[in-house]
Amino acid sequence: TAIAVFTFTTTNAQNEDSTVGFAKSDLYISGSVGLASVSTDGVSNTAYSISPAIGYFLSDNIALEADLTFSDAGTDDSSAFGAAIGAIYFFSPAKQFSFAIGGGFDYESTEQGVVAPKLNSWFIGLTPGMNYFISDSFALRAGIGSLGYGSSKLDTDGAEATNTFGFSLDLYDIQFGLTYKF
Repeated sequence: TAIAVFTFTTTNAQNEDSTVGFAKSDLYISGSVGLASVSTDGVSNTAYSISPAIGYFLSDNIALEADLTFSDAGTDDSSAFGAAIGAIYFFSPAKQFSFAIGGGFDYESTEQGVVAPKLNSWFIGLTPGMNYFISDSFALRAGIGSLGYGSSKLDTDGAEATNTFGFSLDLYDIQFGLTYKF
């Protein structure tokens, strides 16, 4: 709540001549990085993820975005590679702070160790979020939860898919990132 109040007061005090925000034909790169250390029974593992993305504004409010995801769970040679494509609607893109909603399609292939089969997953859904410019070119971004449908299936003969439909606005499911506007 404190962040939202600070953001709204800062946004209202913004100079109208500023170049902060997005506009049609803007190109940006974005991404997020994650790092975690997990310790179980005295054995420590380090997990990481990196997700670079590129986006282009088709109009003043709508951007197309594509991203890649690389991650390693730090245990049993478990790693994943994924790709996503989608569109994001920004409610007030020309301002310092903007709410956004993104929709898209994600695919991920997870190697689950030497002896376990690969797991292939896809997800289609919507994610609410926000964007806050800290300078003319750099913005902080956050996505919170999702609404969508997904499917996962082991890469073996006779495997059946596990399908999931879900809605979440859980504050434990927040993704933070950084954006650079060219």
